[in-house]
Amino acid sequence: MTGWGDPIHPDTVSSLMPSLIKSHNAPKDGPKPVEPLPRARLHDLRHVHATTLLLAGVPVHVVAARLGHVDPSITPRVYAHVIRAAEASAAEIFAKVIGE
Repeated sequence: MTGWGDPIHPDTVSSLMPSLIKSHNAPKDGPKPVEPLPRARLHDLRHVHATTLLLAGVPVHVVAARLGHVDPSITPRVYAHVIRAAEASAAEIFAKVIGE
């Protein structure tokens, strides 16, 4: 919301990303970060959020709801690579437990 109570247009927030990343990578005061942030769009943070949740084991339907996917089948299609990685990890954990 703006200071007047109006909603902020999404393009306004998106346009802040390059300047925020630039400020982080080249601060006016203090040291530069060891690893600078890469170029990113605001929408990329949505993917980071979803990927982090899926890798942490949050159920797909919960992630779908957080992303606002009306059709939850969209989420596994978009994030299939993440889900496959989590499934492989689960298989490795199971094999380790059985092998002990």
